[in-house]
Amino acid sequence: MELQAVLMAAGGGSRMTDLIYNTPKPLLPVGNKPLMWYPLNLLERVGFEEVIVITTKEVQKMMSSDPKMKLDVKMKLDVVCIQEDGDMGTADALRHIQQKIKSDVLVVSCDLITDVALHEVVDLFRAHNATLAMLMSKAHEFTETVPGQKGKKKTAEQRDFVGVDPSGKRLLFMANEADLEDGLSIRKSIIKKHPRMHIKTGLVDAHLYCLKKEVVDFLAENKSISSIRGELVPYLVRKQFSKTANRQKMKDESEDQTQKKNDDSTNQELLIASRDESLLQLAQERSCWNDHHGDMSEAYHGGKLRCYVHILDQGLCYRVNTLAAYIEANRLAPKLFEEPAVHPSAVISEKCQMGSDSMIGALCQIADKTSIKRSTIGNSTTVKEKVKVTNSIVMHGVTIEEG
Repeated sequence: MELQAVLMAAGGGSRMTDLIYNTPKPLLPVGNKPLMWYPLNLLERVGFEEVIVITTKEVQKMMSSDPKMKLDVKMKLDVVCIQEDGDMGTADALRHIQQKIKSDVLVVSCDLITDVALHEVVDLFRAHNATLAMLMSKAHEFTETVPGQKGKKKTAEQRDFVGVDPSGKRLLFMANEADLEDGLSIRKSIIKKHPRMHIKTGLVDAHLYCLKKEVVDFLAENKSISSIRGELVPYLVRKQFSKTANRQKMKDESEDQTQKKNDDSTNQELLIASRDESLLQLAQERSCWNDHHGDMSEAYHGGKLRCYVHILDQGLCYRVNTLAAYIEANRLAPKLFEEPAVHPSAVISEKCQMGSDSMIGALCQIADKTSIKRSTIGNSTTVKEKVKVTNSIVMHGVTIEEG
């Protein structure tokens, strides 16, 4: 496989603390499957045979000991546990497994549920020999009512401003509202090369990235970058147009390096700019193909570091990282896979009224005179007589008493 898959499954789930009280976020049931099953299944469907799963000891223990958390995948899972401290970001986790990385990587978050054709992102990465290719989708308003929120307007999320070229694929600019105190300023070097740029808002980062192996090596040297989303991606997007990157150099961010180290750092800087093989380089120079119009400059304006984005128009793409997204995901998950609404091993009384938009898990027992509507009932759950369940998500192994 030309890409190694890495699943980030160590996140705490800080925006859904009530849910993860005794089930870690990667194992939360969505449509009666652990959340992390969805990205694993996405990878398996496109032919990955092995995935490096970065997670915590707690998740690993539950995966191996609790039958309800069994992941129904055929791929080989190489599970790497990291310490559960709040400071470890996604880039830190990637740095932690640097030894295992032998080729370019596809990094995906454990809370992504999507039916995207994965090759769309990978093709951009391949075709342009890119340093980074990522997936974004349009943000959606969640329509479900969220329990516990009565009329309190929750604080608006900070928007991302994403600049793309007219093709909508080349990622030119990225900034978050929080970092723009005095308005949006765009560097001259970008405008010079890309006089037309579309700035988009209302996009969410799906946390799915193709990265060159050199980027992982670069992370190993630069310990100051801790998060892929927050620091690494904006850094790479910025570096596309810095003079040094185009001269195949990258200024080492840390100023306090000694002169001796400076020589090493220059070599390190060379790493991250994707080196076109000499034949490819020649082909690019001699061919009439170009990635832009409007000037006589060579392809990619000679830039070696290139970032691309695939923006999903149609289709499903959720990050299950809030309560609202979790509720919505449970509604939609059964539609993604043609699974029977009622698991074959569930025992349901004939006098139970069940709506067509509900789901009942394995080994459930549902008694007489019950009514279940628009709900997901977890595995090994017992519902006694005369119970009404509406608009609910019931976890695994719950007993609901009579009445």
